[in-house]
Amino acid sequence: MEKVRIANIENYVEKEVEINGWLYNKRSSGSIKFLIIRDGSGFMQATLIKGEVEESVFKEVDSLEYESAIKVFGLVRKEPRAQSGYEILIKKIEIISKAAENYPISLKEHGVGFLMDYRHLWLRSPRQNAILRIRAEIIKSIRNFLDNNDFILIDTPILTPAACEGTTTLFETEYFGDKAYLTQSGQLYNEATASAFGRVYCFGPTFRAEKSKTRRHLMEFWMVEPEAAFVDFDECNEIEENLITYIISQVLKNRRKELNILKRDISKLELVKTPFPRISYDEAIEILKSNGVKIKWGDDFGGEDETIISSRYDSPVIVHRYPTKSKAFYMKPDPKREDVVLGADMLAPEGYGEIIGGGQRIDDYQLLEKRIKEHKLPKESYEWYIDIRKFGSVPHSGFGLGIERTVSWICDLNHVRETIPFPRMLNKIYP
Repeated sequence: MEKVRIANIENYVEKEVEINGWLYNKRSSGSIKFLIIRDGSGFMQATLIKGEVEESVFKEVDSLEYESAIKVFGLVRKEPRAQSGYEILIKKIEIISKAAENYPISLKEHGVGFLMDYRHLWLRSPRQNAILRIRAEIIKSIRNFLDNNDFILIDTPILTPAACEGTTTLFETEYFGDKAYLTQSGQLYNEATASAFGRVYCFGPTFRAEKSKTRRHLMEFWMVEPEAAFVDFDECNEIEENLITYIISQVLKNRRKELNILKRDISKLELVKTPFPRISYDEAIEILKSNGVKIKWGDDFGGEDETIISSRYDSPVIVHRYPTKSKAFYMKPDPKREDVVLGADMLAPEGYGEIIGGGQRIDDYQLLEKRIKEHKLPKESYEWYIDIRKFGSVPHSGFGLGIERTVSWICDLNHVRETIPFPRMLNKIYP
C-alpha cells in the first residue's frame, strides 16, 4: 500500500493508500464517522464505517483529540460532497500520538489577538495554510523571473556598520566593542556586486525599528532587491512591472485553489496588465488636492493618500520623480530638474499601498560625497560605497519589493501580520 500526500490524491482514485497526518476535525452520524485529515499538503475527508473496521478502532476514534497524529489506510474514491472532491474509505487506523485535551484553537470564531498568541498552532488552519502557500509561490516566481533575466543571487550582510538610508529606525547591537545594526536593506552592497556581476539581487529579511502599528508595517519583513548596471530609470520601471505581472500569472496558474479558499476576487488580479499607469509626484499632489486632502508639495504620502491615488487604476500605478529632499541620499537627480529625483514608488491597487520603491542611483562620486555631507552621514562609513563611483562608475538602477505587502495585496488581506509565519510587530515578539 503506497504512502501518498493529500495534494496528489486525485491520482489514486480506486486505489488503496496510506496517509500520514493529523486529525483536524470529526463528526459522527450513527454508524458512520467522518474525519477531516490534514497532512500539510491539504485537507481530506476520511470515512469510517462501522462493521468495516475492528470495533475497537471504531470506538477509539471517539477518544482522539484534535491534532492527534494518525496513519490512515483505505480506498480512495471520488466524493463530490466532500470539500476536496475525494474521500478515503478507512480500512485501518494507526495512532502515532494522541494530542492533549483542550486544543486551544477550536473551530469557533476567535479574535486575532488570541490567534496571534497561538500563531504556532494557527498556522495549521486552511486559511493560514493557503496564505503561506501563496507566499511561497510568490517567492518562487520572483526567483524564477530574476534568474531567467540574467540576475544572479548574491547574498548581502544582515549586520551592517551603517544605515542604508541614514534614518534613526535602526536595531542596534554591540559588535566586539563597535556598533552594528540589523540591515534595513541590502541595496548598497548590491551596488558593489552589480559592478562585479552586472545584474544581481539579494533576498532576505530586513529590519525597521519604526514605532508603527499600521496594518502595513512589520518590524521584520522580507525584501527582494534587484540592482543592475547599465540600466536607467525607465528600464528599471519596465523590469518592475514585468516582474509583477509574472508573479500574478504564476499565482493565478498554480494557486487558484488557495485563492478560492481565501474568497479572493480573482477577476481583479486578472485586470493587472502592462504597461502600468505612470504619474509624476506633481500629478499625484494635484489628485490628492482635488480629493480634499490638505497636502503641499514636498510632503510624503501616507497610507490614505496612497489609497486615494491607486483607487483610480486597476493595475499598480508608478508614481515617479519625488522631491529630492524627501528621498535617500543616493537617488540620482533628474538632469532636467534637480529638485526631483529619478525615483519611483509602485502603489498596488485596492488600497494596498507601496509594494516597490526604487530608481536610478547617483553615479558621480563628487555628487555622492556632497549628498552624504548634506544628510550629515559619517563619510568614513561610506568610503567603500564612494569607491564604486571612483573606479568604473556606470549608470545603474534598482528597486526593493516587499514580500509581505505583495502577499497582502494578492491575497486581499486586512493586515500584513497574516503574510509571514511569525510576525514581529510593535511590542509583540511572542511566539
